[in-house]
Amino acid sequence: MKLVVVILRDTDNEPVSTSLVAAGFRVTRIASTGGFLRRGSSTLMIGVDEKKVDQALQIIRSNVSPRAETEASSATLFILNVENFTQL
Repeated sequence: MKLVVVILRDTDNEPVSTSLVAAGFRVTRIASTGGFLRRGSSTLMIGVDEKKVDQALQIIRSNVSPRAETEASSATLFILNVENFTQL
């Protein structure tokens, strides 16, 4: 199991979240701020089976709009190993 943490602009939150949920992924959204200009951003946490990580990443890439600034990233992703996963 992996935990994919995605930090992206608020404007990209809805298309990314909707596409992930439509593909069967569960998504938790956390409102956040940060970056150089402290613009609104969202942090998505997605628990993903190892076999589906590439599918989740492709969905994210396909739904994040490109940045106007050439050196700025559209999203930041962290993929973490999950030792234990329990739903209550």
